[in-house]
Amino acid sequence: MKRILLFLPIVIVITSIASAQDLKISEFQFANAVENREPVSVDTAFAADTKTVYCFTQITGATDTTQIAHVWYYKDQEKARINLEVKSDDWRTWSSKRIQQSWNGRWRVMIEGPDGTVLKTKTFVVQ
Repeated sequence: MKRILLFLPIVIVITSIASAQDLKISEFQFANAVENREPVSVDTAFAADTKTVYCFTQITGATDTTQIAHVWYYKDQEKARINLEVKSDDWRTWSSKRIQQSWNGRWRVMIEGPDGTVLKTKTFVVQ
């Protein structure tokens, strides 16, 4: 029992450190591609024949390795949840979604922090 009680404060401290990170989204863009860790052809409106849309994110404020999620919605229906690691204070990462021909219309991507908190939301359209 003493071992459990001694271990418990360590777990609480580690959990507090992980959740105390002040993650900020410094860049959040949709693009046709990502090359050399930079978004290419940034836009919020894409042609109906677009095959793939990329969501590029730059995150600051991580004090330790953590994780975010890009959650892709089409017409308020979740189409993908992509977990992405953040490994430094200034980290660039991205995900992509293949767009089927029938998926024209409004899309949104929510960026969730490690505890599920929505950090930012942005929309784009396929027309």
